[in-house]
Amino acid sequence: MSAARRLENLVLTIFTFSAALVWIFPLYWSFVTSLRSEENVVGNASLLPDEFRLSAYVDAIFNTRLMVWYFNSVGTAVIVTVTVLVISMLCAYALSQIRFPGRRLLYGVVLASFMVPTQALLVNQFILMNNLDLINTGAGIILPQLITPIVIIVYKQFFDSVPKEMREAVVLDGGGEFTILFRIYLPLNWGITTAMAIVTFITVWNAFLWPFLVVTSEDMMTIPVGITQVNDAFGVAYARLMAVAMLAALPVIIAYVLFQRRVTEAIMISSGVKG
Repeated sequence: MSAARRLENLVLTIFTFSAALVWIFPLYWSFVTSLRSEENVVGNASLLPDEFRLSAYVDAIFNTRLMVWYFNSVGTAVIVTVTVLVISMLCAYALSQIRFPGRRLLYGVVLASFMVPTQALLVNQFILMNNLDLINTGAGIILPQLITPIVIIVYKQFFDSVPKEMREAVVLDGGGEFTILFRIYLPLNWGITTAMAIVTFITVWNAFLWPFLVVTSEDMMTIPVGITQVNDAFGVAYARLMAVAMLAALPVIIAYVLFQRRVTEAIMISSGVKG
């Protein structure tokens, strides 16, 4: 390896390490803050706390609605993820494998909906949920989050790539559309399904704006919204707030560590680099 090449690798390594430090420092600072006492949070700006205390975590678990918010977030994320995968899979299979009038037009609508920012739909969604009397309900939180055209597009791309001969062979053996989908196509794309499930779950878990708009009581809040309610009689309890934030981020961190490769694949697929 030439000297110029080694120098280039060294510069890239230093740059990558520096960028990683910049990225991880807010997470580290939040963790350190959560280990301080409330009295030392404002007056002590050292990188390490004078003493490690878990009182903020105990306070967060027992003196806030954290467990209720956890339950709401888990229920919402699981229901949305499963429903999105099933609906998207069925829709994509129909668009890819079944010939029916208006198929191209329907797929064009799916593509067009992918180009519409989610924020542009908030007012209409809120009016619709209000007219259906679903404000401050689980259904009101869940239903608008089922609109995920990107998952349909990814599944359709996969179904389009499957050789037609496989489908024809099953049809000749008397198999129906559901047999083809769930016994032939689905086992072939477990990788895509897993990746889409992880990214969908993380996206719903971190969703803040829509749950914030549609929820009016603490008992219906999800974790991101509930964090905004962590106060005490004297204002914001910073240590407890950071403890709640760390506990809220824990499932996402664990999911990313365990399924890092799948998450990366899903991001590549969603951005059009792969798939």
